[in-house]
Amino acid sequence: MAQRTRRTRRRQEDRSAASRARLLRAAAGEFAARGFAGANVDRIARVARVNKAMIYYHFTSKAALYREVLRDMFEAVSVRVGAAAQAPTDPCEKVRAFVEAIAIEAEARPHFPPIWFREIAENGAHLDAATVGHMSQIVGALGRILHEGARTGRFHETNTLLVHAGIVGPLLLYFASDQLRRRLARGGIPLAASVSRDEVVAHVQRLALIALEGRKA
Repeated sequence: MAQRTRRTRRRQEDRSAASRARLLRAAAGEFAARGFAGANVDRIARVARVNKAMIYYHFTSKAALYREVLRDMFEAVSVRVGAAAQAPTDPCEKVRAFVEAIAIEAEARPHFPPIWFREIAENGAHLDAATVGHMSQIVGALGRILHEGARTGRFHETNTLLVHAGIVGPLLLYFASDQLRRRLARGGIPLAASVSRDEVVAHVQRLALIALEGRKA
């Protein structure tokens, strides 16, 4: 009897986890397409193939669901760039790893760049303390890399936020603009669709290091 109860409980937990994952995927697509204000919980539930009540069961509100989508990205980036900052490599390689970390997580979440650009346009109105905390950890990891580079004479002293913006901006713009770049290519700008992900990452890495080392482009 007890074993049957445990199996039943595990099946219920598995179904609950699966419905939560589907809700997150559906919500990410909805927020990317329509922003927070335009997102509709009925549509999210329908795409996720669950009752709307499950949204409130798992996340309590649309705002909490939105914040979970944001936190998923920032927490993943925070873990990856933290590892890059602690790696036993030189500061230049750590900067390259930092750029790559942002690219990996953004590429894995095609919904994130458009969501984040909307959030920037709305002055971060929907950010909570936990999300800001992950963002702080990301900037802090870059700051430690830059401080190490300056201390060892590899980098000039510089503003960490400016370097961070110079890395994140081009990467997110690239990942957010796939369809736009295809349209531009059809309109007579063929190079718009021919730039690869690896080319963009290498370009951002190179420009970041040129600025940090004080070299000429």
